[in-house]
Amino acid sequence: MKRILFSIIASFTIFAQFAFSQKASSIDNQDYSKASVAIRFFDRTMYYPGSKEDNPIYVDVSITNKGTDTLRFKLADDRMFSLDFYAYTIKNTTLPSTKDLVIKRSTNQTVYFRELAIEPGETYSFVENVKDYIQIDEPSIYYLEMRFYPELYKSKIIEIASNRLSLDVRPAPSASSSNILPVENKTTSLLKPEAISPDKVVEQTIIARQKSLWDQYFLYMDIEQMMVRNSEVNRKYKNAAADERNRMLQAYKADLMQNKIDYDIVGVPERFQIENTSYSQTEGTVSVIEWFKYPNFSEKKRYIYKVRQRDGIWQIYDYSVTNLGTE
Repeated sequence: MKRILFSIIASFTIFAQFAFSQKASSIDNQDYSKASVAIRFFDRTMYYPGSKEDNPIYVDVSITNKGTDTLRFKLADDRMFSLDFYAYTIKNTTLPSTKDLVIKRSTNQTVYFRELAIEPGETYSFVENVKDYIQIDEPSIYYLEMRFYPELYKSKIIEIASNRLSLDVRPAPSASSSNILPVENKTTSLLKPEAISPDKVVEQTIIARQKSLWDQYFLYMDIEQMMVRNSEVNRKYKNAAADERNRMLQAYKADLMQNKIDYDIVGVPERFQIENTSYSQTEGTVSVIEWFKYPNFSEKKRYIYKVRQRDGIWQIYDYSVTNLGTE
């Protein structure tokens, strides 16, 4: 019995010495305070509860070396052993982890990793699906953040927190509303923005407005930039907290759908014709002639839609209108 007790104490002492030496080594040899971790939405679209395959929430993770020395850290091949995502409600309640994440971390297994080095001023980036980490079952506005473990999860000696994002999860579309949602014919899964040309982006947006398909209408529109075109709104938006910004964006979209503001952008043309398209790799304009029919007269206007590319997707972020007279 004494021999067993002695073995346990000796093992614990060796483990404690090893853990202490690892901690000292990490802190003494590497200054992680110079590491910056940032997250942003990779392909921002409409997010819903449920399946991570049908409606993923992709986030771009960037690790930047803001120091003067080379930054070294470990990155697991399965990144669930290198980072965590956390989502909080307005009442500061944390959403639960997914079952897959819990099972992986509670199972005894070998964790394979790479040792990476980032030179001063350089950034290492990768993309993760938040729904691999967090169980999102209810629509709401959440605050999303990430924590990175440069020495891997199981030795959580050091963690680096990211910035916070506002995550707007909308109610899942019901069967009754499915006829106004963009869906794929074969899979009936929600469409995502595609890498189509600027003229096609504008064409699809106008057609969606003609048919009152609001989800399609907003699919290729940078709502934030459209809203802050108004200088007074822009000042208010810049000074607002994250939840207030989210509320302003949702209110702006609701006003557009009810024709309360920006009458030109939500006007419903009887027909339209794309005149010309001009664009570089990142910016462009699309000129469109649109005809509007009213009870006693018809009106002709020229719209110049400004578009720009983000992550391979063109979005409308501004526009101007010239009245070409009545007919």
